[in-house]
Order: sequence, then structure tokens, then C-alpha cells
Amino acid sequence: MAMSETFGNGEKIVLCGANAYEQKYYFNEQFRGIPQSVQDELHIICVLFTAEVGGIFTIVFEPDGTLALETDAAEDDLLYDEISSGLLVAEIRRRRQELLESLSLYYRVFILQEDLLGE
Repeated sequence: MAMSETFGNGEKIVLCGANAYEQKYYFNEQFRGIPQSVQDELHIICVLFTAEVGGIFTIVFEPDGTLALETDAAEDDLLYDEISSGLLVAEIRRRRQELLESLSLYYRVFILQEDLLGE
């Protein structure tokens, strides 16, 4: 699970992720300014996702600040459920829409330093 630790350069930046194979959770420390309650919620989302469908689940920022939910599995992982994975990503997007939008706004303001007021 490659985790970029640098901002900018037109690359995706991993916010957090979980890996069912290694049973590990990762949080990018460059986002430690995010409130602890939100960090805890992200941890729960990632770990529960991999516990349910397996594989690797990451929440990443696209270069423009939008948030993407990505899932992947090893080629030889016969237990990974691709259909459930897609359904669960859709459910997270639906149920956690406000959280995801807030994180995108956080990234755009504090990382990309966009002036959202247009001044």
C-alpha cells in the first residue's frame, strides 16, 4: 500500500487506509489537524470496510481536493468480494456524505489554500 507523504505535484494524497492482509490501519500524520473525533470515525470506516469485504481500502484526496474511496485486492485473493466492495463504497458515500464533503473542504482550504470566498 503505497502512501504518498507529500502534497501537490498533481498526485493523489492518501488520507487514511486499512489493509486486511496486514491487519493495519494508516493515517497520514500531515492531516493531524483534523479533529480527533473525525480521525476516529475515519479509522472505524476503514477498518470495518476491510473486515467486511477484505482487501485494501484507502481514502485519498485527488489533486483538485475531491475525496475518493479506493479499494483493491491481491490477484490471488479469492475471498475478496468485489460486488460487496462496490456496494459498501456507495453506502459510505451516501451515509457519510457530509463528512466526506467537510474533509474535501478542509483539504481545499488548509492544503491547497484556496480562497473559497473569492476575495
